[in-house]
Amino acid sequence: MKRSIVITGGAGFIGSHVVRLFVNKYPEYKIINLDKLTYAGNLANLKDVEDKPNYKFVKMDICDFDAFYKLMQDEKVDGIIHLAAESHVDRSIKDPFTFAKTNVMGTLSLLQAAKLYWESLPEKYEGKRFYHISTDEVYGALKMNHPEGITPPFTTTASSSEHHLAYGDDFFYETTKYTPHSPYSASKAGSDHFVRAFHDTYGMPTIVTNCSNNYGPYQFPEKLIPLFINNIRHKKPLPVYGKGENVRDWLFVEDHARAIDVIFHNGKIAETYNIGGFNEWKNIDIIKVVIKTVDRLLGRAEGEDMNLITYVTDRLGHDARYAIDSTKLQKELGWEPSLQFEEGIEKTVRWYLDNQEWLDNITSGFLDTEVIDTAKIAGLAKLPSREVLLAQVLGAFQAPIAAFARAIQAIVDNGGEPVADAAAEAAEPEAAEAAEPVAEAAEPEAAPAAAEAPAAEEAAAE
Repeated sequence: MKRSIVITGGAGFIGSHVVRLFVNKYPEYKIINLDKLTYAGNLANLKDVEDKPNYKFVKMDICDFDAFYKLMQDEKVDGIIHLAAESHVDRSIKDPFTFAKTNVMGTLSLLQAAKLYWESLPEKYEGKRFYHISTDEVYGALKMNHPEGITPPFTTTASSSEHHLAYGDDFFYETTKYTPHSPYSASKAGSDHFVRAFHDTYGMPTIVTNCSNNYGPYQFPEKLIPLFINNIRHKKPLPVYGKGENVRDWLFVEDHARAIDVIFHNGKIAETYNIGGFNEWKNIDIIKVVIKTVDRLLGRAEGEDMNLITYVTDRLGHDARYAIDSTKLQKELGWEPSLQFEEGIEKTVRWYLDNQEWLDNITSGFLDTEVIDTAKIAGLAKLPSREVLLAQVLGAFQAPIAAFARAIQAIVDNGGEPVADAAAEAAEPEAAEAAEPVAEAAEPEAAPAAAEAPAAEEAAAE
């Protein structure tokens, strides 16, 4: 094999598209898909390439330094494309520790393993590359000083033919100062800094890219577009944060995969490249486009399901506007999007409607997750995970066990003679109180219809 490349997070949304592209385009490369297979990782995303001779899957946690270091040695890895990450903002608000561990410490684990292996070789870093994929969210938020929309200074193929507006005067550039506002974006910013530090300190050949929101096939349905396609199909509420005025730049996922290919092979070491489509949309506007498209393809009256839109309390620290300037990538490496937004949305909606079985299969195990408050996907009722339920059940027994222990201790203190009703007096009141969490766990309170699915999370880079 000409090259041996590890793609982390290769069973996820963006990662699976990158794996597919590399496996098919470069048969002389050995492509190693490394994924932990958390709730968002799904090998069914890669059924079409799993039997290719240049493809290999390895189930591994990126935080497992020893295992990854051994993989580097065994497979003689000379390139790493790092996409594995926790990426859902709502989840990061509920559980920031997991995001810090995976996104920061996981990235550091890969960097250190790569450093030790590559520095042990006679050629050192020659011909090696560590490519880290990040998000535009690390830049913070842009001012939305033109909420009415103005003619943008740039246009790409991805720009909408019917709705091409900018909602502010400024954009994210490669030189924009990092100002992350959520635990997710803070963890990604930390990982970005570690990657650059490994270049500056050790000379590791690194590249970092920051991409705008992606959409397309195989995206886990906790993100805005697949979640809403599924909810519209089943006539479920479409929960929208605030007034739906937040603005995001949208890019079709296959165009992002093509950009990664170009940058991995031709990008300059130690450079940063922004990847975007100059395709700004307010959340509420893109939701209306999705509703109309789904209704039309299902044979319903166009706009019939607009009444499913349900406004909910805004997310904590919700950034107003993201908009990427990817001029550098276009000018230096010749990349630009290939698919216009209307084409991309049509293709995406058709894929989810035609692949309901994939959607059902991937959501069937979603209730067994770490973050209970976000386990209400696509209208599913909120239920506790096995871990939480187990903790609640064990908690129910703590009080009576403690009471029994006190009763035994009382008998011991009484010289072995029984103490009248000691166990009953000690256990009864606490046992009754301890039984309550079990009842609450077994019979979760019904949530209002508007809250049956998580408010839409923009489909940011994984």
